[in-house]
Formats: sequence, structure tokens, C-alpha cells
Amino acid sequence: MRRADAVLIDIDGVLTLSWKPLPGAVEAMERLRERRVPLALVTNTTSHTRESVAAALAGAGFPVTADDVLTAPAATAAHLAARFPGARCLLLNSGDIAEDLEGVTVVGPEDDTPADVVVVGGAGPEFGYAALNRAFAHLQRGARLVAMHRNLYWRTDAGLQLDSGAFLAGLERAAGTEAEVIGKPSGAFFATALTRLGADPAGTLMVGDDIESDVLAAQRQGLTGVLVRTGKYRPETHRDASGTPDHVLDSFADVPGLLERLAGRDG
Repeated sequence: MRRADAVLIDIDGVLTLSWKPLPGAVEAMERLRERRVPLALVTNTTSHTRESVAAALAGAGFPVTADDVLTAPAATAAHLAARFPGARCLLLNSGDIAEDLEGVTVVGPEDDTPADVVVVGGAGPEFGYAALNRAFAHLQRGARLVAMHRNLYWRTDAGLQLDSGAFLAGLERAAGTEAEVIGKPSGAFFATALTRLGADPAGTLMVGDDIESDVLAAQRQGLTGVLVRTGKYRPETHRDASGTPDHVLDSFADVPGLLERLAGRDG
């Protein structure tokens, strides 16, 4: 196995569950900091800004700052600026992420002027019929469809909750279009994270609880994939996946030990 010099880490289901630390996660992060391992927290969370994510994690004891966090909304803002500069965007999302959408022109709910881009974030109460139908109307008028992720569900302390990927599939089918996906499992998202760390994919681990979007997607980009059996992990999903993770661990608490083993093999 290859030595790992940097680590990308999913948050929800890996470090926390409903923002409460999973057993051993804080201590494992502290060990990575002690070893000065370059790391980035990469998340498809769309209901919190980078600052609020970092604040919540720091409040739970994790030694992290906003500079360590890369969110799907922040990556989406960069994509929109590069691909659709000046575009009017209809945002369908649960939560206030305006801070991470700097430079994006968001169409107000009462504005009937056609939008250039429909941007789908994370699901929540806002994903009602009226909002989805409004997005559908803009797509029929020719708006492009951009999605922050395709997650079908996520795990909370109340169990699995439906996410926007289920609604996104319906919009694509109804409008006869295909979304550009910016967050995980997009290769561009992993590339952005690696660039921020100055890391090489061959020497980087991706640790996640979603075998397809986190682990196998990272492996397709040349990273080493590490699946943890926490969060949304389910044995049947693991068994029926489209590929095999490079490593499977019980939890993030086992990551420092994995890094040590990889370093020993490389030596």
C-alpha cells in the first residue's frame, strides 16, 4: 500500500453525527495535528457555511478552522463564477449559505424573470411542490441545472433523512436535462481540495462513510479510498457497490493507526 502524506475527510457520519463527535474522532484528529498531517474537511453539507461548520466542530473539540473546510456551496460558487459569470441563479436549498456564495446573483422568490441557472443544494422543508415546480419552469425556459451533490440521503440521530438527490433525479427526468454536479463525487471537487493542500492524489487518503460518493469517486481520481463503518454505512450498500474500497475501518478513530501502518510499509 502507498504511503499517505495528506488526508481528505468527510464530516457528517465520519467525524460527527448530527454535529456530535463520534467516539474517538476528536482524539484521532488531535493525533493527525500532532503529526502535522496536511488535511482538508470536504463536505457536501449545504445548510452551513465554512465558518459555521468550523465553529461547530471547534465547539465539539476538533482542532480545526474555516481554512480547513471545503464545502459544496463554496465549490459551486467558484464553478458558477468561472462557467456562468454574471448569471442569474435560482437557488433551491435548505439553510442560509449566502456567505459561501459570494459573487453569485440569486433570484428572489418573487422574481419571475427567467433564471440562467437553477442551483440545487441540500433538501429540507423548502423542497415543497411549489419550489420544485418553479425550478422546473425555469428549466423548461432553458436554464442550466447545477447541483451541489447527488446525495439521496444522510444519517442523523433520528435515522436516515431524504436528501436532494432524490428530487434532482425527478427534475432531470421531467426537464430532459442532466445536472452538472459540483460537490462529491465530482472529480473537480477532489482536485480543488488537493490543490488547496498542495497534495498529490497518489499520496492522499479520502476518508468517508459513503462508498460511492466519497470512497470510490476518490479512487477514480487516483486517491486512496478509506471507508468507515459509521454514519450512512450499510453492509448491503458496501456489498452491492460498484467497486472495492482500498481500506475499510470501523471508524475515523482508526485512521492514525492506518497512516502509521502505511508509513511503515513504505519505509
